[in-house]
Amino acid sequence: MGRSSLDESLQKKYIPMTETTYYTLLSVVTPRHGYAIMQYVSELTKGRIVLGTGTLYTMVGRLVADGVIVTVPNPEGKKAYQTTEIGLELLRIETKRLEKQLTDGKSVLKQGGL
Repeated sequence: MGRSSLDESLQKKYIPMTETTYYTLLSVVTPRHGYAIMQYVSELTKGRIVLGTGTLYTMVGRLVADGVIVTVPNPEGKKAYQTTEIGLELLRIETKRLEKQLTDGKSVLKQGGL
């Protein structure tokens, strides 16, 4: 496996990623403001994950501080957020990790006849 350009401490901090962080990062691949992030995550997960404002803004503050997302101009005048290259790399790493986990789980369950 090739060495990532990511700071190792950021990888340790974010991988494995919580579901709420994962879906929040997915939601800001395209710039979105807070309420739009909450709506997108709820729609994407078909209501399985509903972000509260406190949870969202605490997480967003941490992601901004770590350089994983940035604030970007928004025509509506609301503060919008978008993933940085670091955030995109974290998403790629986590998605590959989840794919491997799913493949392993399916393999074991299939072997067990389940």
